[in-house]
Amino acid sequence: MSDSTTTEAPAEPPAPAEESESKPSFMRVFGGYLTEANSVMVTVYSLLLAFLIGAILLIVSDEYTRSTFSYFFARPQDALAASWYLVRDSYTALFEGAILNLNTLESYQAGQADFGNLLRPLSETLTYATPLIFTGLAVGLAFRAGLFNIGAQGQLIFGMMGALIVGFSLDLPIWLHLPLAIIAGGLAGGALGAVPGVLKAATGAHEVISSIMLNNIAALFLVWALGTSFLHSETKSDLVSKPVDESAMLPTLLSSFNPSLRVNLALIIGFAAAVFTWWLLSKSTFGFRIRAVGFNEHAAATAGMRIGSTYTTTMTAAGALAGLGGAALALGVSSGGITTNTALDYGFSGITVALLGRANPGGIVASALLFGALKAGALSAQPDVPVDISTLLQATIVLFIAAPALVKAILHLRTPRGGLVTLEAKGW
Repeated sequence: MSDSTTTEAPAEPPAPAEESESKPSFMRVFGGYLTEANSVMVTVYSLLLAFLIGAILLIVSDEYTRSTFSYFFARPQDALAASWYLVRDSYTALFEGAILNLNTLESYQAGQADFGNLLRPLSETLTYATPLIFTGLAVGLAFRAGLFNIGAQGQLIFGMMGALIVGFSLDLPIWLHLPLAIIAGGLAGGALGAVPGVLKAATGAHEVISSIMLNNIAALFLVWALGTSFLHSETKSDLVSKPVDESAMLPTLLSSFNPSLRVNLALIIGFAAAVFTWWLLSKSTFGFRIRAVGFNEHAAATAGMRIGSTYTTTMTAAGALAGLGGAALALGVSSGGITTNTALDYGFSGITVALLGRANPGGIVASALLFGALKAGALSAQPDVPVDISTLLQATIVLFIAAPALVKAILHLRTPRGGLVTLEAKGW
């Protein structure tokens, strides 16, 4: 009797999982990203919501458009058409005043305008954006150390005066005079920025209180200084300073196309300052200390880092950046003499720029360009568009950026895995 052997059929391999289950599709991942309250989407939605609110306020503030809503249920198309044309024309005017004027483009194509006129809106945008780059970097750098440098306005004023004094009081060749004037602006701003840092390190005084008081001191000091014989213009009776020497003036970048285009070398210096700030924060030992202290000062102290020294040096560096913005004004667009209105609100707007840019140098540059465009567009579009629309849009953007939970609630966004990201200054 022979043994019978039974052979079993080999087991079939498991069926491969569906591709859609193992690897989500691109549209699914992208859609999930769009509906999540991450830092990028909160920034994008903040901009969109700000422009939406701006459109609503334009409609409400326009008398004719408002009148069409009195008979809305009888002829709704009138109110909708009037609203659409008002918002479209207003935002088109902002665009043409900041980027490219379409009428000038047609004239240029027809040979009736030169290329310089075509570049004028962009030149004005870059001119207004240049000081914002410096003040935004000044506020953003302090943010990374957990500090709120609200004193950028005063630091910019001091930098403006420091560059001005060197600019008119020395007789030097341009290759030496201009760099010295720029450095003087940075040193003057850094000296004022160091004061809140030293006070916080030595006494625990909060930098917001001390720096905002220094803003007032700097503004009043400028008023007094412009009235002295040392700074006051020798040819004008108004409260205006002496002009800087030609050897200390920042050269314009687009004068070959049109001599009246104002954007100058300070823009390139601003880009270089942003790159340097990025390197400082990302690649240097000092930048690591800044980030460590900003993330957790107690852990940084336990690791042997000197917290007070970091506060002082960070605020000094931040003040120097704002001071360079003041030098850009004194040696550039206001080289003919500064007044009490030269600084405008560049220092305070730098807070907005830093918030929108998430204290990231690249984001700060982009934010400064956006706000420069809003400023240039609003000024160019007068009287068709209220000049306050620029301030309104900036304020609304800040509101949403500073309160990501508000954007999340309005748009019903999902909470990201790491939680909502906000910029915080410690020490309150």
